[in-house]
Amino acid sequence: MCFRIAIAILLLSVIVIAQAYWRTQQRPLNVFRISDKAKVAICRMTDSSRFRTLLKPLLVPRVVGTEQHKKVAWYIRQTMKGLGFTVEVDHFNERTPHGDKPFRNIIATYDVNAPRRLVLACHYESKIFPGAEFIGATDSAVPCAMLLDIATTFAPLLRTHINKDVTLQMLFLDGEEAFGEWTDTDSLYGARHLAKLWSEKWYSHSEGSSFSINSEIDRIDVFVLLDLLGASNPQIHNMYGLLANNLFEELTSIESELSSLGCLHRLPQVFFSGLSFGAVEDDHLPFLTRGVPVLHLIPTPFPRVWHTLNDTEAALDYPTIDNLISVIRVFVAEYLGVVP
Repeated sequence: MCFRIAIAILLLSVIVIAQAYWRTQQRPLNVFRISDKAKVAICRMTDSSRFRTLLKPLLVPRVVGTEQHKKVAWYIRQTMKGLGFTVEVDHFNERTPHGDKPFRNIIATYDVNAPRRLVLACHYESKIFPGAEFIGATDSAVPCAMLLDIATTFAPLLRTHINKDVTLQMLFLDGEEAFGEWTDTDSLYGARHLAKLWSEKWYSHSEGSSFSINSEIDRIDVFVLLDLLGASNPQIHNMYGLLANNLFEELTSIESELSSLGCLHRLPQVFFSGLSFGAVEDDHLPFLTRGVPVLHLIPTPFPRVWHTLNDTEAALDYPTIDNLISVIRVFVAEYLGVVP
């Protein structure tokens, strides 16, 4: 990803707001209210030992086109299949500064027949460091392990969730990193391909006497992107133009509530309300430009180990990871109406 005070991105946000405003008015982004008892039960699903087990196979170099990259993709697919998700792979080749490369977006959907999706997303490949092995623990092994962990805990509960119109979908995107210098064409390979594919794929849905035809991308209620997570003292801000302000406020409220309930480690606050006018170029952009509301869960400033060889397991703070995943897990439960 690339951080900048991006005038171009802010202008782009203005362009898509009109389109997205109509969409969000037709489909309000609301959550179910669950009891404090249920919140604590969901919070206590967090298990650092289980998380480390899920994370370990991801803590390897995962450069596109390598054998390790294939193995990590296989691990993600098999884990999600084993949890009862329907797994599809979006295979494609694209020219890069290093020649043609094969990419694989992994799409895991719990109920393929549900008309709408709550999407959690990460990128699973790692950046090329010539002559060195870059692990990318925060970038983005930990975010992908968080998705696997949430899927592991919720898989037994999703059949009975309240909001039957919405299912949980997880995207493990490929090719976020640039092969050379970050440009519009050398970055976000998987996200650009999938957003375009889904905007051109049509989906029909009937309910009672009503019938509608929309693009596949319109099935996404909100696109929740996790990136650069796992180091200590992250600060996650609500960035301007992402079209999901009310949902970001839910995250700040959940963090405060879980802290008051004694369910979080005593650590500095992570989620900060109030709009930030910085902008980060990341996998959400191809979806945002097509009017999809976004929650971008990325710390700013970036972790000190960002794009260095120090981005290894040694850079991780597991109590911070516990708190993050607890807040996100409760948010998912409230959005889908999951009650343990």
